[in-house]
Amino acid sequence: MSQQRPQASSGEIRPLAAELNAVIERENRHVYAMLSDLGKRIYFPKGILRQSAEAKEKAKRFDATIGIARENGKPMFLASVMQHFRDLTPAEALAYAPATGQPELRRRWRELLLAKNPSLAGKPFSTPIVTSGVTHALSLSADLFLDKGDTVVLPHKFWENYDLLFAARCQAQLLLYPLFSAAGGFNVEGLRDALAARPSGSKSVVVLNFPNNPTGYSITRTEADTTVAVLTAAADRGCNLVVVSDDAYFGLFYDEDLLQESLFARLAGRHDRMLAIKVDGPTKEQFVWGFRMGMLTFSVRAAHDQQALTMALEEKLGGAIRSAISNCSQPAQSVLIKALTGEAVAAEQKEKRAILEARARESQRILDSGDFSDVWDAYPFNSGYFLCLKLKGLSADGYRKHLLETRGIGVIADGETDVRVAFSAVELADLPELYATMAEAARELGKTK
Repeated sequence: MSQQRPQASSGEIRPLAAELNAVIERENRHVYAMLSDLGKRIYFPKGILRQSAEAKEKAKRFDATIGIARENGKPMFLASVMQHFRDLTPAEALAYAPATGQPELRRRWRELLLAKNPSLAGKPFSTPIVTSGVTHALSLSADLFLDKGDTVVLPHKFWENYDLLFAARCQAQLLLYPLFSAAGGFNVEGLRDALAARPSGSKSVVVLNFPNNPTGYSITRTEADTTVAVLTAAADRGCNLVVVSDDAYFGLFYDEDLLQESLFARLAGRHDRMLAIKVDGPTKEQFVWGFRMGMLTFSVRAAHDQQALTMALEEKLGGAIRSAISNCSQPAQSVLIKALTGEAVAAEQKEKRAILEARARESQRILDSGDFSDVWDAYPFNSGYFLCLKLKGLSADGYRKHLLETRGIGVIADGETDVRVAFSAVELADLPELYATMAEAARELGKTK
């Protein structure tokens, strides 16, 4: 007869969670205060996964722990499946990945972060944790640090999934400020005003997305300096800040004046009241959208033991992954490890980035010509995949439908007056025709109003 497990109430904090909480509170009481109710309850169990990991190292005779089938010392497989993974072993393609990701991939991504963000040198930050896409990384951040009614500070031009994730799913309050200043740059004063509305002792999740989706705008070095100063001042005033750098389009910067690093590098280890989180991944950087793989890295100050605090937060993140999806795609991780350790990947990325930059510059040239100023104004853009147009006298959704039905062109309606154009998805030679046809349709629709 099997032994029944002791019953526990739904809101009870288990001993393993209590141990992690004690470490976090000892090392940084402000970070402990930032944890959501779920963040305080979550932990990584010492169950199947941990025991299997120990067995993998020490069970040299028989390993009867993990729930997979083996044959001839390898994971059992179907030839009709395995034939599509010619360069992967059955273990690389079919076995379970660890909950926080393959150690080799995590280590390699940390090295890449240092290479791409030299300001991180000497600062405390975690080894990146593998997630099932950037959205999953954002969701994990929300799981650990957002409760119903908490505040998320965002610019008014933001990726629509933020509303679904933070407001609809987590029931947080969105505190919005205009993305652009009157001068056409990032509205640092708007961010300052939003944070000034937050009382001392409060917690705010601040999401900064550069290159921005939907506008394709990234901040300059000067704007980055003032942004860091604004965030630091809010922390100095007693506000607890979880600052999330959504770097989904990291590296696609098309202007030398732009900050070439992530804001995360400037914020890492900066203040006791600031927990910096970097969300990125290979989706856009390595052009593997369907891999559904992201990375989550965090930086926080510890009073005594940096490693203990980092490990406690990693355990909670691992528990959040384990409790929701168990682990992420093994074959995607295995393929990426091989690609990142290859000699050709850097040159290949540079080549693809140049193609996207050429499309952005051509779009800028066309829109700066003044030929279409009667139908729209373009928001500033200098990076990423997208640009946004503010229509004159037209409904964005009405225009979108008219454009689709009469010209066979698809764009995204963003709010009442704006449309998002993914120049990344249109060949360079086709861009003049794209914008000319879009303007023709806008003029036609305007005459019917």
